Amino acid sequence: MKVKHRSETQIGQLVKVLKGRDAEAIYVIIRVLDDRFVEIADGNKRKFDQPKRKNVQHLELLPMINSEVVHSLQESGKVTNAKLRHAVLAYQKFVNSIAEEKGD
Repeated sequence: MKVKHRSETQIGQLVKVLKGRDAEAIYVIIRVLDDRFVEIADGNKRKFDQPKRKNVQHLELLPMINSEVVHSLQESGKVTNAKLRHAVLAYQKFVNSIAEEKGD
């Protein structure tokens, strides 16, 4: 995974949903539709074939891009749900490890 410092949306970027039914959930951007809207999926609740269209203003852009997702989408235009689940899980483990370090 790559740490990102820009504020524009990018394919493979992890996001946290701020508004709606999925608030607080972590997803991966799989398609940028325009300046305002993206499609997100997590491979679990939202599969690659049925992504959620979301307004960027309702998302917190996390400073991480999953290179496996980016590479897969560039190569074939698709990404497996397993890779999406792995990206979300890897981010959650990363956040938990930072929280543990701060707790000590």
